[in-house]
Amino acid sequence: MHRFFVPLKWLGEDKVTIAGPIARRIGKVLRVGDRAILLDNSGWEHEVEISTVEEYKVGGLVIRKSLAVSEPRTKVSLYQGVLDGKRFKFVLQRGTELGVVEFVPLICGHCIIADLSDIGVARFRRWRRAIREAAERSGRGHLPSLQPAMLFPQACKQAGRKGFSIILCDEGASLRSVLDERGSPLSVNIFVGPEEGFTPEEVEQARMYGLIPIALGPRIPRAEMVGLVAATAILYELGDLE
Repeated sequence: MHRFFVPLKWLGEDKVTIAGPIARRIGKVLRVGDRAILLDNSGWEHEVEISTVEEYKVGGLVIRKSLAVSEPRTKVSLYQGVLDGKRFKFVLQRGTELGVVEFVPLICGHCIIADLSDIGVARFRRWRRAIREAAERSGRGHLPSLQPAMLFPQACKQAGRKGFSIILCDEGASLRSVLDERGSPLSVNIFVGPEEGFTPEEVEQARMYGLIPIALGPRIPRAEMVGLVAATAILYELGDLE
């Protein structure tokens, strides 16, 4: 069944009215009598039967309402060093499908861009659209948040205040040993560098803010895979993939 995130104000107790580009998207794939799941981004799913379809307006009748059960208990935030367009979009899509709840574009020494101003509004819109479409496709009940891009020191300071944080680099403890020591953290912040990884100075700076260096093993995945591998391992170890 098709799933669409829509503003909460469009959802009534018995009827829904959808307008604008979202209505146009729905009208391209559904007809009168078809059913869809509408999500309000508060954790509720609304099963709706389509009653009217116009180019920029769709109406429907609410059949049932239920709580989404697909969100992970462990809240994983991914601080990803900015990559080129397609590869960063890949991280957002696959991370959303895995269960990441927050993405923070990270600007550090080896990034392809060196300044916050290099990330424009249009690029953020494309990234948010990629997250939304991946969330709808994968059955998420909440949209992962996409935070403004951060410089590396600022991001380390923020993550250090938020709690359990790791930085993935060439040398460090094993992920399993650190999780065994920490028990079952409610949230985990994962720092992943760009293609060339983090500089030694950045790793040392991260340590000063309380981030734990982690090595994923003898094999070296591409930059767009590192955070996804770590997020999958964390969610598995903490029981969120059962």
